[in-house]
Amino acid sequence: MFQSNDSGAGAPPVSHDDAPQFETIRISMTGSMAGLRKMVSTLHRLNFAEPNDWSKPQPKDQEWVTVLFKKARVG
Repeated sequence: MFQSNDSGAGAPPVSHDDAPQFETIRISMTGSMAGLRKMVSTLHRLNFAEPNDWSKPQPKDQEWVTVLFKKARVG
């Protein structure tokens, strides 16, 4: 499983190039209030996002819109 390192050398330093890179992604949904509630619930069951992570629905034209900002690993 784990092997001892008897060479006396320490672990190599972690360079910033090896550090994970993250980006904030904006995800928006537009539709009826019932449709938004159903989709937020479905995405929650799939462990995509917590329901309270979505913005408060706002009217847009004849529909509603809600937004989620999620960090994604890109490197």
